[in-house]
Amino acid sequence: MRFFSDEDVPKEVIENIIKTAGSAPSGANKQPWFFVAVRNKEIKKSIREAAEKEEKEFYESRATEEWLKDLEPIGTNWEKPFLDVAPWIIVVFKRLYDQSEEGRTKNYYVQESVGLACGFLIAAIHNAGLATLTHTPSPMNFLADILGRPANEKPFLLLPVGYAAKDATVPNIKRKSIDEIALFLE
Repeated sequence: MRFFSDEDVPKEVIENIIKTAGSAPSGANKQPWFFVAVRNKEIKKSIREAAEKEEKEFYESRATEEWLKDLEPIGTNWEKPFLDVAPWIIVVFKRLYDQSEEGRTKNYYVQESVGLACGFLIAAIHNAGLATLTHTPSPMNFLADILGRPANEKPFLLLPVGYAAKDATVPNIKRKSIDEIALFLE
C-alpha cells in the first residue's frame, strides 16, 4: 500500500508496535535488532531524498529488464512520496554484533531473528489498524548515516506507517494458491 493519510498516529501506538516486534524469538535471545521511529519531517525528507536517489539509479541502470517487467503490475517507480506523507517511518536495523565497554559479543542467527521481528512488527502495525509498506532501497547505508547509527548496525527494512489514504488504491496482484505454497503430509 503506497497511499497514506497524513493523519497523526500517537507515539504510544508506535511504541506498542515496537514492543510487540521486540518480543520476537531470536538466536540465543540476543535480540539483534534496533528500531528507529521517525516522525520528524526534516529527517523524513532527508530519507526520501536519499532513497529516491538510490531508487532512480536502480530503475535507470541497475535493474534488469526482467526485474522491471516484474515490477510493472505493482506500478512502482523511483519516486517515493509516501516517505513524506506517512506520519511515521520505522527503520529496522540488524545488529551484527553487540558492542559494549567490555568489548564485542557475537549475535547468532541475525538475519533470521531480525526477519522474525519484522514479521511481528508488520502484524502489530496491521492489528493497530494501520497500513505499511516494506521498502528496501538498495543500498540502504544512507539510513545509518542519516539516523546516526553505529557501525555494528546495518539497515534491514524501512516501513512507512500510518492510516491508509481515503482514496488509496492497491495494485491488482494475485497471491499464489495454497497448493503452490504448502504441502500437507497426513
